[in-house]
Amino acid sequence: MAVLAPERTDDEVPPAARPRRRPRRPTRQVTPPLPTDRVLSWVLTAVLGAATFVSRLWDLSYPGDLLFDEAYYPPEANEVLEWGYEYNRGYTFIVHPPLGKLLIACGIKLFGYDSFGWRFPSLVAGTVAVVVLTRLARRLTGSTLLGLVAGLLMALDGFAFTVGRIGLLDVFLQVFVVSAVACLVVDRDRVRARISAAGPLATGFALGPRGWRIAAGILFGCAAGVKWSGVYFLAFFAVLSLFWDRAAWRGAGVASPTRAVLRRGLPGALWALAVLPVLTYLATFTGWFLGENSQGRHWADQNPDTAFPWVPGALRSLWHMHGEWLAFHNGLSTPHPWESGPWSWLVDGRPILLWNPQGLTDADGGQVIRYILMVGTPTLWLVFAPAMLWLLWRIAARRDPAATTVAVAIAAGWLTWFVNLDRTMFIFYMAPVLPFFVLAVTLALQDVLGRPTADGPVTPFRRQLGLGAMSLYLAVVALTFAFFYPVLTGQPLSYDEWVQRMWFPSWF
Repeated sequence: MAVLAPERTDDEVPPAARPRRRPRRPTRQVTPPLPTDRVLSWVLTAVLGAATFVSRLWDLSYPGDLLFDEAYYPPEANEVLEWGYEYNRGYTFIVHPPLGKLLIACGIKLFGYDSFGWRFPSLVAGTVAVVVLTRLARRLTGSTLLGLVAGLLMALDGFAFTVGRIGLLDVFLQVFVVSAVACLVVDRDRVRARISAAGPLATGFALGPRGWRIAAGILFGCAAGVKWSGVYFLAFFAVLSLFWDRAAWRGAGVASPTRAVLRRGLPGALWALAVLPVLTYLATFTGWFLGENSQGRHWADQNPDTAFPWVPGALRSLWHMHGEWLAFHNGLSTPHPWESGPWSWLVDGRPILLWNPQGLTDADGGQVIRYILMVGTPTLWLVFAPAMLWLLWRIAARRDPAATTVAVAIAAGWLTWFVNLDRTMFIFYMAPVLPFFVLAVTLALQDVLGRPTADGPVTPFRRQLGLGAMSLYLAVVALTFAFFYPVLTGQPLSYDEWVQRMWFPSWF
């Protein structure tokens, strides 16, 4: 009796003849789930934020002098408050968008045109940046403890401390950038959860409006409305967001995840991360559009025979003014005693002296030094470079999404300054990327603390050892910050006490 058996197809290869599979690439590390202590985490974050606010509020108005570039921005903010735009004076040249000066103007409106008034908005922005960083680190690491560690490191950084107590623009750029990135990370997690909940998919489906991505687009537009360097973060993270979408579709089994991104994600991304930031940016110029004497407002009227005459004159005037700004920034190469290059920023190579009145003496006639130095806490900043290398290892060995997010931010906020090394630059350009260097250190501390592996969770002894090492490092950073506190706030020091805090010749 014949036995019926299924026939083998022509393309089926016998098991013995099958070639060996190539070794798989390292498995992509999945983003850890959020902890369940939502209420407690918010309480602890609020406590950290309040402590940051209070520590920076004390003696905020001291000194009453205009410090460094406060010579430009508070006066311009006061003009914005009075006229709605920076007054077109013949002896000055406005070179930054108006949003940062609008925010400084809010403090002047509340408290008056004095040092407390023009510095209070920076205090608020710096505090919010600490809070947002805490929440972002918690989401990236899946640990409330590590989120608080990131926020604490930021709060204990001397550079962040001084930037949050001076009427410059960079702290506003910082808070808008870190907030925009945080919104995009939330959007990534929400979209990934929706796609995963839909089960195995053959094709993508419409995701509808994505509120967190829209919020990110507005915040990126605000960042550019403070300083143009915010555009780099927008461009880098817009691309990364599309890659996140592709990974989500691929994880759900979609046959062509790239096509799904182009069809389901790109149109919304163009709106949220291209059109909306531009509209937000233009909205920050409302006072300029309405002003009669704002800088360059009537350039098109004075030059009617220009290209694109069908474009409204106000927009052509704004475009021409932006061309002048671009030429100014690209050609800015005037030597400055406190300038520094991006390679030196990672090691506090050349901080900025903000204030140093001369000729002060004590009751006995001894020399008294009051020094305000915009310098990062050295025990934190000196580990930025090793932490960055550790990021690269996590990306290569683990394909870690948290490390990738931080690395993209560092590329946008630090590496882009290497494009034009002839330009005059200062260490306060590090302000928007500082939270991400702190995140890099936090991710390194995550590995010090101990992470579950394929063989199982870490042992209690390993956990305690890691927790002890991390606590010791935090204590060292805190003590270093306390040691440098007098030169962050202009406290009176003897000459010997001052020299003890000048660790490198380039700090003098």
